[in-house]
Amino acid sequence: MKLEPLHGWDMTPREAVALQRELRERLVLRPPRGLKVERIAGADISLMRGEANAYGGFVVLDVETLEPVAKASAAVPLGFPYVPGLLSFRELPVLAAAWERLEVRPDVLIFDGQGTAHPRRFGLACHGGLLFNVPSIGCAKSLLVGEHGPLGEERGATAELFHRGEVVGMAVRTRPRVQPVYVSPGHRMDLPTAVELVLRVTRRYREPETTRHAHRLVNEVRRAAGPG
Repeated sequence: MKLEPLHGWDMTPREAVALQRELRERLVLRPPRGLKVERIAGADISLMRGEANAYGGFVVLDVETLEPVAKASAAVPLGFPYVPGLLSFRELPVLAAAWERLEVRPDVLIFDGQGTAHPRRFGLACHGGLLFNVPSIGCAKSLLVGEHGPLGEERGATAELFHRGEVVGMAVRTRPRVQPVYVSPGHRMDLPTAVELVLRVTRRYREPETTRHAHRLVNEVRRAAGPG
């Protein structure tokens, strides 16, 4: 699919922080009116220490069956260092190359990372949602910022995630008595819809099927490429 550039990627971490603050003003934290979700995609990257390339990919699932209907991947040299809070500048150039090979446009994207649950309210899912112009959700396995109160043990239990006096996301129990995931809106999304969709596509495991399929794809592609 054709991708319109959002900005260049050649910048310092300080410049990246400034750009996050600028782009944050462009976020829309509500879903499109009448949003109908038939296809939902997961995005992920895989890399090994010492390798030049990172492997990024998308898997698009039918939201009813959770079976894959399309997938695409790409290998791209990493051009940005690992800096906490700036993950999108490291991962999105890789995912952008895979996006251009994807033939089925999803209605929603779920990223394995943060959305607004981020120090500057502009995590990977926010940046990716703007770049791909698709409603987006962050579903992370660990907290970057914030804290929450008690969380029930049953599937579907939720607790608001607070940071600096603001609700930035939700802790969500996707399986009984299993550690929660941390859900936050990215772009063209709100928190209740994000939580509803994550639970809808999470069935047997802690992580949503979108994340599981994308993770499996990029690891398979990296292993097939071999060392280096």
